[in-house]
Amino acid sequence: MKMVSVVKEMVTVIMKVLCLLLVLSAINVSASAAKGQEPEYNPKQWCVVDDQQTDDVLQKALDWACGPGHADCMAIQPKNPCYLPNTVKDHASLAFNSYWQKYKKQGATCDFHAAAMLTETDPSHGSCKFEFNP
Repeated sequence: MKMVSVVKEMVTVIMKVLCLLLVLSAINVSASAAKGQEPEYNPKQWCVVDDQQTDDVLQKALDWACGPGHADCMAIQPKNPCYLPNTVKDHASLAFNSYWQKYKKQGATCDFHAAAMLTETDPSHGSCKFEFNP
């Protein structure tokens, strides 16, 4: 009988500690929100082509990313690691990601007029490495 009361008391103490931790966690999230900060969750994400877009749309977005967008497009030039496969889709994915990784902290989006989307799957392949900046 005494053992049962000890176990009940331990369960009560554990429940109180868990409630306290829950309250402290809620306070931390509320304090972050009050400061205008998002709760810290930063999954690894890459900006890649939306497969539903046509090559014409992708080419226009690729031209912008590598031109006025100042993406680093050296890797998709001939004889560089991401040149092959030599498709608009593959080249655009690298360019979109380069631009977005470079400018996302300044508010850039991964959209390119609906030609791109975010993924949590690393699109790197072989010696072609897609950059990720936390």
